[in-house]
Amino acid sequence: MNKQNKKKAVALKYDRQNDGAPKIIAKGEGLVAQKIIDLAKEHDIPIKDDPDLIEVLSSLDINEEIPSEIYVAVAELLAFVYSANSDRS
Repeated sequence: MNKQNKKKAVALKYDRQNDGAPKIIAKGEGLVAQKIIDLAKEHDIPIKDDPDLIEVLSSLDINEEIPSEIYVAVAELLAFVYSANSDRS
């Protein structure tokens, strides 16, 4: 598998009361990405496949807040998560 086709994953956390914006809490490629995905599935955390957004987010550092330039894309992601969570209730 060449590097361009290697699976990537990024995990975000957002605490409205303590964070100014969502933060990167985990990221990785290959086996690390698969572990992130597996843990999300184990804990019923919604997963969204968005390769373009993953590319942008994977360039950020762990614990770094997302930049304002991608707020709209991340807001769409959060809407997806909230919708997925409400479907489970």
